[in-house]
Amino acid sequence: MANSRIKKRREKQTPFKRLLRIASYILIGVFLIAGGTLVYMGYKVANVASNTQLELERGDRSSLREDAVDPGRDSVSILFLGVDSRDTDLRGRTDAMILATFNPDDNSINMLNIPRDARVDIIGRGKVDKINHAHAFGGVDMTIETVENLLDIPVDYFVTLNFISFMEIIDELGGVEVDVPFTFSESNSRDQRGAVTIYEGRQTLNGEEALAYVRMRKHDPRGDIGRGERQKEVLEALIKKAVSFQSITRFGALMASVEDHMNTNLSFNHLVRFHSYATSLDDIDSLTLDGKGVNINGIYYYELEETSLRDVKTILKVHMGLERPTALHSLDSEWEEQETDKNKNKPG
Repeated sequence: MANSRIKKRREKQTPFKRLLRIASYILIGVFLIAGGTLVYMGYKVANVASNTQLELERGDRSSLREDAVDPGRDSVSILFLGVDSRDTDLRGRTDAMILATFNPDDNSINMLNIPRDARVDIIGRGKVDKINHAHAFGGVDMTIETVENLLDIPVDYFVTLNFISFMEIIDELGGVEVDVPFTFSESNSRDQRGAVTIYEGRQTLNGEEALAYVRMRKHDPRGDIGRGERQKEVLEALIKKAVSFQSITRFGALMASVEDHMNTNLSFNHLVRFHSYATSLDDIDSLTLDGKGVNINGIYYYELEETSLRDVKTILKVHMGLERPTALHSLDSEWEEQETDKNKNKPG
C-alpha cells in the first residue's frame, strides 16, 4: 500500500506542475537575491554615510533656519563641491561649485552653477576674492557661509568630492553620456603634460575625459558660463547613471571610492528621504549667474551682474518656499517692460 501511495503522488506531477514548481523556486530565489542585494546596499550606504560625515561648526542647521529641516517634507538645498585635490584630506580650492534646491511639493529640482572666479565677499576672511578661494581659506564652513551670504538662502547640506573619486565613480559606472559642443584638448590629471582630446558630438566619456570636460575653460568662448553648463550636464548624467539598475553590480566599488574621497553632512536617513526626487532627474531646471570677466591688479575675476544675481536669488527663494511666488511674477513683468522699451527704441 505504501508503494501504491507513492506511485499515485508521482503520477500527479504533470509537466505543467513541474514547470510551475521550478518557476516558483526561481521566483523565490530572485526575491531572496534582490532582498539580499537591497539589504547589502542599505548596509553599505549607511556605513559610508557614517564614515564620510563631517560636522559643520554651525551644527545641524543653517543660521538662516529657525528649525532643522527634513528633506522628506521641507524644501532644502545641497551644495556640491569639486575640490582640486588628489589625496584624502579634501583640502584646497574648489574647482566646481553647484547648488541644487529641492521642492517636495512638486518634486522639482533647480540647479545653479556658481562660477569659480566669481568676485564676492569671503565671509570670515574680511576681503573680496574669488569664491573658490573660500574653501582653501576656511574649508567647507567658510564656503557655505560665503554662498549663503551671496544668495541669501540657507545651504542645508553639502557634498565634497575630489578629482580621484570623480574619475573612479564615472569609470565604475561605465562612463557618462554628454553632447560635446566642439573639439578641444586639455591636459590630463596626472602629470599635466599629456593631453586629453575630446571630439565634438554626443558620446560617452570615461573618468579622465569627463574631468577634462568639466575643467576646461580657456578653449570655451563662454568662459566660466560654458564650463558651468558642462559641469551641470555631467553632474546630471552622473546622478541618473548612479540611480539606474545597471549600477547595482558596481555598487561595492563605487562605495569604496566614495568612502575614501568624499565628505558630507548628509546622513543615511537624509539620503533615503530624497528617493521621491528620482522621477525628476530628467527635468532639472538649470540657472545661470551672468557676468563678465574683469582684470583687477593683474588678476582675473568674474564680476556678477547685479540684475542676474537678484533674479537668481528670487527664483531660489521661491523654490525653497522662502518667498511667495508673486515675486516671480514681478520678475516677468519687469522683463516684459524692458522688452517693450527696447522695441519702442528700435528705429522704423
